[in-house]
Amino acid sequence: MRHPARLGVALTLALATAACSAPAANGSKAESASATQASTITSCGRQAVFAAPPKRAVALDQTSTETLLELGLQDSMAGTANLKTKIPAAYGAAYAKVPVIAPKIATGEQLRAATPDFVIGGSADLFTKDRAGTREELAALKVPTFVSAVDCPGQNPAGRTPFELLFSDYENLGKVFGAEDRAGKLAADQRAAVAKAAENAPGVPGGADRPTVVYLYSVFNGMPYVAGKSGLPSEMSRIVGAKNAFDDVDEDWPEVSWEEVVERDPDFIVIGDLSERGRPGDSAAEKRATMTGHPVVSKLAAVRDGKILEVPGIELDPSVRSVHALGLLAAGMKDLGYVR
Repeated sequence: MRHPARLGVALTLALATAACSAPAANGSKAESASATQASTITSCGRQAVFAAPPKRAVALDQTSTETLLELGLQDSMAGTANLKTKIPAAYGAAYAKVPVIAPKIATGEQLRAATPDFVIGGSADLFTKDRAGTREELAALKVPTFVSAVDCPGQNPAGRTPFELLFSDYENLGKVFGAEDRAGKLAADQRAAVAKAAENAPGVPGGADRPTVVYLYSVFNGMPYVAGKSGLPSEMSRIVGAKNAFDDVDEDWPEVSWEEVVERDPDFIVIGDLSERGRPGDSAAEKRATMTGHPVVSKLAAVRDGKILEVPGIELDPSVRSVHALGLLAAGMKDLGYVR
């Protein structure tokens, strides 16, 4: 960050302002208690201590923004950034209350101008010197930070699934903001959605007959980007009884060749529709046209027989919306006849 001294002054003022804020207008006992509730959490290996719930939280990406809005925390937000697609209508009114500090990835200067008392990001790479600033820099200024547990594989207990890590994010944020009931309900509802999707698995053939799937996220300069081993779709596949055809590639969204897709010969294909992002090749229709127009890919049985599902692309990355894509996957597999 280029002006640490001035940032420190601005953030100190923000913290002082937040500490003097009055409780919510309706003044219930629970809300008055939460206004002074102290908490401590550990996020991605770094402890964050709060004397009271944040009043000027900044979310550095759409994933974090939508999680806070789902928890009803818009009045505790001082900014959002890096919107990739349209905000769902359900969040529209709440989102309108939150200042957009940067249309793309926020810089240290843009973050400083928002005078945050808490900074949240869905991925660790948002906290770099040339972006919002490192977590160490912000900690030195007494501004706690939060990174989704899903993006911290080396810091999590062994054996925890990506969805469980996502739900732990909700619960930790509920603790920080004094919104434990809402966070607990959200986690419980989404656990139930995962359990519902998992009802597919016993009816899906196993072993060598287990259906394989390729997740086509985007096409850039004619090359496909698909879900690899470390992306959420591999876990989605396991839950519903399928197998990600690129499970041997240890990346979230590796670039591969169309020839590699043909070689894997998936039983079905899931297209991530990124129409709202608006780049060439982002829409589901464009991806379908690319595959049907390719001299070799068009001969795949999955393409030829129309064994293609469409889901919102943003929901294939870990977020509060991911269980929706999981439900679409489970229902789509039934429609394609893979569930007995």
